[in-house]
Amino acid sequence: METCSIVVPCYNEEEALPLFYEAVEKVISSMQELEFEYIFVDDGSHDGTLSILRSLSEKDAKVHYVSFSRNFGKEAGILAGLTESRGDYVVIMDADLQDPPELLPDMYRAVKEEGYDCAATRRVNRKGEPPIRSFFARMFYRIMNRIAKLNMMDGARDYRFMKRVMVDAILSMKEYHRFSKGIFGWVGFETKWLNFENRERVAGKTKWSFFSLFKYSIEGMVAFSTAPLEWASFVGLLFCVLALIAVIFLFIRALLFGDPVMGWPSLACMITFFAGLQLFVSGIIGMYLAKAYNEIKDRPVYIVRERK
Repeated sequence: METCSIVVPCYNEEEALPLFYEAVEKVISSMQELEFEYIFVDDGSHDGTLSILRSLSEKDAKVHYVSFSRNFGKEAGILAGLTESRGDYVVIMDADLQDPPELLPDMYRAVKEEGYDCAATRRVNRKGEPPIRSFFARMFYRIMNRIAKLNMMDGARDYRFMKRVMVDAILSMKEYHRFSKGIFGWVGFETKWLNFENRERVAGKTKWSFFSLFKYSIEGMVAFSTAPLEWASFVGLLFCVLALIAVIFLFIRALLFGDPVMGWPSLACMITFFAGLQLFVSGIIGMYLAKAYNEIKDRPVYIVRERK
């Protein structure tokens, strides 16, 4: 019988975990053609998440868990779950039930019967999200599809059903700074997209603030595109040309009309502007250097404190 591993990154999900387990069990109990296992990853939770995972593991032999020594982030949780998985198929799901378990049979059929390597999901709307957050999310996907050679679907979730060959390809990518949505697109493979309506969390609060999502999007751009460096070079060249034009203009004006001393406020504004521009460009270069620095150190992406 073929096997399927369900990877579930968790961070402070003590309220959602029992509801998640119950909901998924109802669905997979009807999928008799597969033998399932759970791989829960406790990402350094500060609540009772680990205790619940221990309890689930004691009463259900197919429940396994990995607990980190501290909070390493969701990307580390996904990597750890994929590394620990042993199934012929692997599913990534969130513990908050925003990923509908009832889609699992359709996802399995897409992979097993329709010849796809992966069945992925995307939200067709963002009902319940703040409008400003939804706007920036849509802009992020547009920008990423333009600057990186990836096919990233707007509203794409990490919720996907993959063959082992795709999982092995993902695990072969050893970078320290991981951006899973980009990695899924980069490795390729035939993917079928399933749409669903946005859902609210079943319990608990989201761990993603607007700032953390913005930072995550910047990391994704830097990880999969050198376009920001190209933009910085273009902006620098543009302003060099503008400065040359300004010098020629001032020289001609001085020859024709003399050179009265004036314009100190505008000069001060220009100096401030160009200083800010230089810092901005230096910051872009610094982000790439920081990424390279962390890769060279070759530190582990996560550290396991306990596993079962």
